[in-house]
Amino acid sequence: MSVWPTSPAHHRWLDQHSRDLLAFGRRTADPGGGARWLDDRGEPEPGRPTSALISCRMTHVYGIGALLGVPGAGRIAAQAMAGLTGRLRDAEHGGWHSSVAEDGTAEPGKSCYDHAFVLLAASTGVQAALPGADDLLAEASQVFLDRFWDDKAGMCVDTWDTAFSILDDYRGINANMHTVEAMLSVASVTGDRAWIDRAVRICRFVVAAASDHRWRIPEHYDATWTPQPDYNIDKPDHAFKPYGATIGHGLEWSRLLLHTASAPTVGDPSFFASAARNLFDRAVADGWAVDGNPGFVYTTDWTGRPVVRDRMHWVAAEGINAAAALHAYTREQAYADWYRTWWDYTEAYLIDHEHGSWFHQLDPANRPTATVWPGKADLYHAFQATLGARVPLWPMLATAVDEHLGQAGSGSA
Repeated sequence: MSVWPTSPAHHRWLDQHSRDLLAFGRRTADPGGGARWLDDRGEPEPGRPTSALISCRMTHVYGIGALLGVPGAGRIAAQAMAGLTGRLRDAEHGGWHSSVAEDGTAEPGKSCYDHAFVLLAASTGVQAALPGADDLLAEASQVFLDRFWDDKAGMCVDTWDTAFSILDDYRGINANMHTVEAMLSVASVTGDRAWIDRAVRICRFVVAAASDHRWRIPEHYDATWTPQPDYNIDKPDHAFKPYGATIGHGLEWSRLLLHTASAPTVGDPSFFASAARNLFDRAVADGWAVDGNPGFVYTTDWTGRPVVRDRMHWVAAEGINAAAALHAYTREQAYADWYRTWWDYTEAYLIDHEHGSWFHQLDPANRPTATVWPGKADLYHAFQATLGARVPLWPMLATAVDEHLGQAGSGSA
């Protein structure tokens, strides 16, 4: 029996699915710059403001599509990125608005989460040779280091007011997680290893925090980096800052630790590889099919008891890529088996075979629902799930695709 993460036949299926996803999302490009939130059929949802997050993610996805040689993908990536150099950019105070409405009204505040994705989008834009991406990356890097990187703590702060004059006391792991992805991606594109050093510091903090909590990651902290275990206990299904342990983040951190372990200049990769195994094992034990139905629950309490039992598509996508990463790092069959299990689940429940892309949210019985994630906003998680098994752990995704699957490499697997 073939081992799916390394099977050429499976890689051909992954390649086709990645292209099907790109075809589904092709209407995301906003003529005014940016990417539009998509509904269940891939049509832009009218009236929604232009989102920095969606614009960044679609710049990243279609930038990689361009590297894969998909006609039109570069144009869509450039149009999505135009939102970051245009309406979403705050020319007065610096940085990027989280969203801007049709009448030009900007959402107040500046978030690390959004700015990490600006870094990611800009780095992918540079790899894909999008016009203006070099300048965007230079500006995004400077803003990020000036406003969000706390060198003393070795972590990122979370939220400012619009003018960057008042810093919120909240500190969060979710923004730092995507910062690690962005920092490693910038290092892959530019060769600047200082970004790796910063990512390593964040990873070490998270590993220490998780190991102190039986490999469930405390997500929420105050300004002194003291955990706040009951944060948002009254909002357990929050889209970005839910109460308790987030199963998908255990899986996502598992993968990111293996990217970090594979990066140059990392002194002791075994430290991160061991933690990656522990995070993966805890997430699977707490989250996979624990209520009698297949699928990952969204969150648990600090004893591992499910809190929100809905299934989010991004959790399965991160499980797929974490299993692929662990198999690539260890060559152990158990991870290949999980990889295949979760792709089978995704095909059965998450892939929308009628309208395309993946359902973004299922209820505990694996029926589509939309209480947290209406529509099919973007392709980021699903698209990356089609690539993780086809490229090495280092460099990061856009550079790896270019070198191994795209124009600079030997063609599609």
